Amino acid sequence: MDETGPVGPGTGWPEDPATGVTPVAGSAAEVQALAAGAPDLGELVARQSVCRACPRLVAWREEVALVRRKSFIDERYWGRPIPGWGDPEPAILILGLAPAAHGGNRTGRVFTGDRSGDFLFGSLYRVGLASQPTSVRAGDGQRLAGARMVAAVRCAPPENKPTPGERGTCAPWLAAEFRLVAATLRVVVCLGGFAWQALWPVLAESGYEVPRPRPPFGHGAEAHVTGPDGAPLLLLGCYHPSQQNTFTGRVTQGMTDAIFRRAREAAGLS
Repeated sequence: MDETGPVGPGTGWPEDPATGVTPVAGSAAEVQALAAGAPDLGELVARQSVCRACPRLVAWREEVALVRRKSFIDERYWGRPIPGWGDPEPAILILGLAPAAHGGNRTGRVFTGDRSGDFLFGSLYRVGLASQPTSVRAGDGQRLAGARMVAAVRCAPPENKPTPGERGTCAPWLAAEFRLVAATLRVVVCLGGFAWQALWPVLAESGYEVPRPRPPFGHGAEAHVTGPDGAPLLLLGCYHPSQQNTFTGRVTQGMTDAIFRRAREAAGLS
């Protein structure tokens, strides 16, 4: 077994949801079909984790997994798309942009293994949504309580910038995951402006009443929408915990804690 390249599905990586027979999407049309046809959440995240529909992203994530950063040169990299993770019946959904090349692309879990992840999981732990103050890698014992974490784009993009085409190709994975957890969902926390924008088409597609014009993103921004069953959903904006934001003080631990305390309260989590 190759121990230097991306991890093969079903070869023993902790928390790998896929097996050797999980169907692999190789085009935008196949993403649409496989996302819509997944019978349950477990099968959906398995299919997410083996997707190969975007050639540029596949090449980049696998190159990073082979070359590796000097500080992680002796580590095996995941090198595949990052599936949704956390509570299968969440009250809170945490939505980000994309995994980091040497963060989630290395560890197999979104917002894990880098300073942004340390900042985020520290906040989740302080407000009682995570079982540990850090998230090191898949299989480290970390658990989310009443919350689920996803990315709008599942592969690490070069320069953290997916193209519009890549965003569109990946969108059905998010839409399908949202639909499968919507019954218990009460709050969505959007980490950054792109996550905020990516959510609106998902809501409309899922039958939610989307306001016009769409509310603008901002830290602490709130929007209330109603689902097709009449259930309310609160959207919360939170500045992304990137080093650019945390190092400059644009977002602080206290600011992030306040967002997640608000989310926990609105979700009715004791």
